[in-house]
Amino acid sequence: MLYLPFMSIFSDYLDSQQFCFLVEFIASSKKSQIQSAHLAGFPVIAAIADRVHSDEDLSPLQLAAELSENIEKMLHFSGKDRDIKDLNAFLQKAWQEKYLNILMLSGDKLKKHRFGNKQNALLRTRYLESVNAVTAAKATHSEFNIGVAFNPFKYADAEKSAQYFKLEKKIKAGADYIITQLGYDLDALQQAKDFLKEHQYTTPILACVMPLTYRRAKFMLDNKVAGVVITSHMLKILQQEYRLDPGFAEKMVYERAALQIYIAKHLGYAGIHLSACHQADQQQKLILALDKFRCLTLNQCLKLWEELWQIQQGDELKYPVLQPVEASSGQIAKYKSMHAMHDLFFSSKIAKGVGGLVFNSKLWNKPKVADALLKTEFISKHRVVGCESCGQCRLGETLYICPETCPKGLANGPCGGTTLDRCEFGDRECIHSVKARLAKQLDETKMLRFEIIPTVPIEVRQTSSWKNWFSNE
Repeated sequence: MLYLPFMSIFSDYLDSQQFCFLVEFIASSKKSQIQSAHLAGFPVIAAIADRVHSDEDLSPLQLAAELSENIEKMLHFSGKDRDIKDLNAFLQKAWQEKYLNILMLSGDKLKKHRFGNKQNALLRTRYLESVNAVTAAKATHSEFNIGVAFNPFKYADAEKSAQYFKLEKKIKAGADYIITQLGYDLDALQQAKDFLKEHQYTTPILACVMPLTYRRAKFMLDNKVAGVVITSHMLKILQQEYRLDPGFAEKMVYERAALQIYIAKHLGYAGIHLSACHQADQQQKLILALDKFRCLTLNQCLKLWEELWQIQQGDELKYPVLQPVEASSGQIAKYKSMHAMHDLFFSSKIAKGVGGLVFNSKLWNKPKVADALLKTEFISKHRVVGCESCGQCRLGETLYICPETCPKGLANGPCGGTTLDRCEFGDRECIHSVKARLAKQLDETKMLRFEIIPTVPIEVRQTSSWKNWFSNE
């Protein structure tokens, strides 16, 4: 085994089942220093966020240098507007600076997202998928302690299935731990733990918790923060408390956060990713609440949680669950016909033999011929599947639903930003919900759960996937 002069303390916490806090720092909080390596008796790791406030935020590597050398750090890496080369440069720098803990994220919508155009698809903003980022990091240095995000707070059958399918890919890729996205539905947190146990996954999971004030809740609703569920009931409770007595409202905010932390701990979560609680006065208020509830059992915490949120029906912190929708006959017919064509023209021995002879000719290296081939492929596929000449066609691995029709270009599964099957961009149904629905009806879920689709390098785009396919064969 390779000996390292530096090790991941966070990894040791996970291995020893030591409950811990990952306290999130963002660009605007760089001047705030962690006051202690412990919070309410639990160890603290500084989690350095990546471009949360703006697309031009300082990098986590720069922010990490602002914090004390004596505190363990975890760096976020967001794939938005980045390619595999950007990740490799980040990993090299992180290794040099002795940062082993990294949370891989595909990333929310870039605030200055570019959609590109038909004349030049390369102008479009790309998102490096977390699945591929995990694979790359583990291949670079297996000693990296790599985490992934997961959103269990989904209330449409297809989008929920798609989230769990992608989680399994992330685990297969080598994820060392899982962090849920922000949410307040305790049933969803329990279901995530149950899923891991049922499928015999031992990957530790941490819950994301944010002390939820009225202003924060309203901001997230007004700005449609992707993937975060704030119900009308929650906003009403927070607003009533704030208007009645701001001091009392603040006390309730931190008591709810403390209860959620202890409930997660009772459920077997390995720790907490703590957001919007990096300042000393915020942490002190949380500590007071944690001390108050320290000796409560799980049932006592749950009862008090329901009282503070005024829960009566049990669904006040959830979106209404949508009735399951089946794939249409047209979608099934399209899949079957395209699958047959793929087998005939690309996967059969005859096709591979003939294609290899044809496309290995030097003729295709001539600029005009290559351009004509690219245009022919685009015309034949764009209207049918939404092709954008990625140069590495993945239709056979995505149930013939082109990943280029996802605004982020994600092939391995959804981001966490969908809402009731709707894309984070708001203009379409999430293609990964469509895939999940189709896969369940066709009994093809193993493909979505375990088949990791490689990322498409920038230099491969705008080349012919036909030529690349048969040349590689």
